[in-house]
Amino acid sequence: MHEIAAAIRATWPPAETMPSGAFILARNDGGGSRVRAARLAEAGDVAVDPDAIVQASAQMQALGQPALYMVLAGQDGLDRALEALGYEIKDPTLALQVDCATLSAAPPPVTVFETWPPLAIQEEIWAEGGIGADRLAIMHRCDGPKISLFGRINDRPAGTAYVAIHNGLAMLHALEILPQARCKGLAAHMMRAAAHWAETQGAPRFSVLVTRGNMPARSLYASLGFEPVGHYHYRTITA
Repeated sequence: MHEIAAAIRATWPPAETMPSGAFILARNDGGGSRVRAARLAEAGDVAVDPDAIVQASAQMQALGQPALYMVLAGQDGLDRALEALGYEIKDPTLALQVDCATLSAAPPPVTVFETWPPLAIQEEIWAEGGIGADRLAIMHRCDGPKISLFGRINDRPAGTAYVAIHNGLAMLHALEILPQARCKGLAAHMMRAAAHWAETQGAPRFSVLVTRGNMPARSLYASLGFEPVGHYHYRTITA
């Protein structure tokens, strides 16, 4: 799971990171939990002093961000310490993975196009799904191999996605299909096209992140051969 966590940070990078005792904090103007959560500086399961959590939380709040922590599978010491301080679980998430060679396939003609930077119509599709300028800035900030995919159905704009690679692991972020174009196979075509692009870049593995409760997405990924390889959740103080 630590390999995937490193790929998340590299392919969906915050504006700034900074140390805080046992933690690495992330500053970003918006962009969601994935790019703003604090994480342990050391890999593995380590004991965490509650005072370190209090200090890190104060720093996050001083940045204008909620006190939010990413807890990877196996980080039981951190999980117990946060729970004891009243931090509640948020967004349990699965990391799924498949070999690029297994998934890779060229899409049907005029269905999926590779482009960087994204086209204006892709930004409009993302915006309709709630993916705005803050997340677009994250995509542009990534300095590794990356691509956006533009999907069409019946010769009309219908979907978009972003993929980037870190240490041989391709990660999909921000897959968005317009409501009227869903359940027509475009998402599967885009996933196969993403794996095809990653394979041409020398990446042997392809990963996606999905919340446990998102059963439609989990069903799609399972049908494409993705299997769970790890999990994580966040902890935060809820009002």
